[in-house]
Amino acid sequence: MYLSKEKKEDLFKNHGRLKSASDTGSPESQIALFTFRINHLTEHLKTNKKDHSSRLGLLKLVGKRRRLLDYLYKRDIERYRSIIAELKLRK
Repeated sequence: MYLSKEKKEDLFKNHGRLKSASDTGSPESQIALFTFRINHLTEHLKTNKKDHSSRLGLLKLVGKRRRLLDYLYKRDIERYRSIIAELKLRK
């Protein structure tokens, strides 16, 4: 499995709002998890170009992450800017 329990806890600890492994619901931690999964699927699709079901899953993940980022942008722009900088989502 590409995403172990330890890796998930590490993501939540590094990017979560409360900086603990139990912070799974904050938008920052969910965005970090989606970004990790998007990067993994992107690498998978580079080698498996005809895997259309994974491509559909990737597009759904990108949409979920975009909605969470939009929510964070509307609610608290500073948190939005910090997560964008941490994950290097913008150039």
